[in-house]
Amino acid sequence: MRVLTRGESRPARRTLRLPASPALRGPGVPVLLLPVALLALLALAVAAPGLLTAADPLAADPLNALAPPGAGHWFGSDHLGRDVLARVVFGARHSVGIGVAAAALAVTAGLFLGLAAGLSPKWLDEALARSFDVLSTLPELLLALLVVAITGPGTSNVIFAIAVAQIPNYARVIRAQTFVVRHAGYVEQALTFGRPRLAIIAGHVLPNVLGPIPVLATIGLGQAVIASSGLSFLGMGPQPPAAEWGAMLSEARNYLRVAWWEAFFPGLAITLTVVCLTVVGRRLQRRFEGRTS
Repeated sequence: MRVLTRGESRPARRTLRLPASPALRGPGVPVLLLPVALLALLALAVAAPGLLTAADPLAADPLNALAPPGAGHWFGSDHLGRDVLARVVFGARHSVGIGVAAAALAVTAGLFLGLAAGLSPKWLDEALARSFDVLSTLPELLLALLVVAITGPGTSNVIFAIAVAQIPNYARVIRAQTFVVRHAGYVEQALTFGRPRLAIIAGHVLPNVLGPIPVLATIGLGQAVIASSGLSFLGMGPQPPAAEWGAMLSEARNYLRVAWWEAFFPGLAITLTVVCLTVVGRRLQRRFEGRTS
């Protein structure tokens, strides 16, 4: 053992530093576990609500009206004595179903319009692009409300209105992706070899512009759920006595002082659905962009 002399400093200890695993960077599996589990529970409520509750969401019991949460009614009962838990569970089919249908319609139309703009002559592309920009300046809920005011209330009209409000978001992204892909080397090479234009679009352009669609659709689904609940709150969606989260909030606003649970649980369902979809969508966005943090 060597003895240190006066003025001589002790050598620094070397520590082994291991590179951090990409799986441990950012919101990993533990953070996503709860949102994915809640979304799975939501999917079960949409597909088979009877597995989550045996109560009838339309059965009124005036003698037990405005009963607080308890053993008989885990989420309490509303002003007509209907079980709030059953109405929240069965209401997922309306609220989420409208959002899924609207998002699917918006993705389909946005994909078609975005491809048309990106592959069209300059004058047509400019006309479509300016239309997308004008529609994007309007809030989605306001634009959907305008469409419903023209077409009238009803579930199908609400789906159409929300889809119209979301189409510009998808169309603008697809248009930008199409511009990138159409000037790629493999596309220009296919044109040089004389391949048909439709074959190039179907085999080269379309598969390569679909990358951001799952990300946008996941986040857009949350926005569609908010829009459907908002329109239903205004009385333009599924009509009573149908169980729908926005309509439940509208019915419960007159009983907030005496029965907070009637509005709390459908509001909580909307909030959790949108938050979970946003968390999963942002995670997909980071993976698509190649970011791990």
